[in-house]
Amino acid sequence: MKPKRMKVLVYENYGSPDELKLREKDKPLPNENEVLVKVKAVSLNASDIEFLRGVPLYTRMWGMFKPKYQILGSDFSGIVEAVGAKVVGFKQGDEVFGDIFERWGCLAEFVTVPSDKLLKKPVSLSFEEVAAIPQAAVVALQAIRDKGKLQKEEKVLINGAGGGAGTFGIQLAKLYGAEVTGVDNAGKQEFMRSLGADNVIDYQQEDFTQFEGQYDLIIDFVAYRSIFDLKKALKANGRYVMVGGALNRIFQTLIFGSLISMSGKKDLGILAHKQNEKDIQHILSLIEENKIRTMIDKVFPLNEGAEAFSYLGNGLAKGKVVIRV
Repeated sequence: MKPKRMKVLVYENYGSPDELKLREKDKPLPNENEVLVKVKAVSLNASDIEFLRGVPLYTRMWGMFKPKYQILGSDFSGIVEAVGAKVVGFKQGDEVFGDIFERWGCLAEFVTVPSDKLLKKPVSLSFEEVAAIPQAAVVALQAIRDKGKLQKEEKVLINGAGGGAGTFGIQLAKLYGAEVTGVDNAGKQEFMRSLGADNVIDYQQEDFTQFEGQYDLIIDFVAYRSIFDLKKALKANGRYVMVGGALNRIFQTLIFGSLISMSGKKDLGILAHKQNEKDIQHILSLIEENKIRTMIDKVFPLNEGAEAFSYLGNGLAKGKVVIRV
């Protein structure tokens, strides 16, 4: 019998969104520990942009000259189509979501997912809303709560606060009782205020690192400043958490941030994000209690995937960008 076909958004070479093409591929079959999901929505993250471009260099660990995984998308939602022989807890028709970073493959009509990476979708949230949660919200939570150890009434600056993870970061920091300064481009100033930011900075007009000794915590989603400038912006005993950025900034933070931290006065380091069900469930409870919101800027159909990547990659998105499959 001829395999059934499905539509997929693929890229065969690193580069711009122009590399993304809509193609047909054989519909996959789940192994004994997997679930086949009919994809309904996929949210894009900064990691999708990085792996499309092949920059920073560490993204090429999965293929130095050409991408090993040619279908991007890690945060998804959908409906269970079939389950493997050893899968328990899921059945055909279940509404589910999850994050399969490092495996990818969600920008397709169907995707196979390890059953331990799958969660039941709350009925109160749409497929688009729940797909926008896993990576962005958990990264923000762990940066603020675990690595940043944010305390009530502290001053926190969030660089890249108008993006997907940043919007969760503003809301979570306010829940912790902090004074929040959001940094992003001119088009996102009022948007950041609407999420609770007490102060906003247009990075194109003002250098936040010039405010010496101002912040207890800096969460950096788009690191491009020198670690030494960032150090000056911290109060005594302040903390800096790098979440994403250029490779040279990563190395600089790893080497010099560690040396600075050894002095015991300031702590500068990189978040080692660890996806887990407990943190996702915590975020879901906050959303269902109306304490935070999922902010979705635009929803694109799969055949406009290249446009979705361009919109996000150009820094235009206020919150999350979602592709509806």
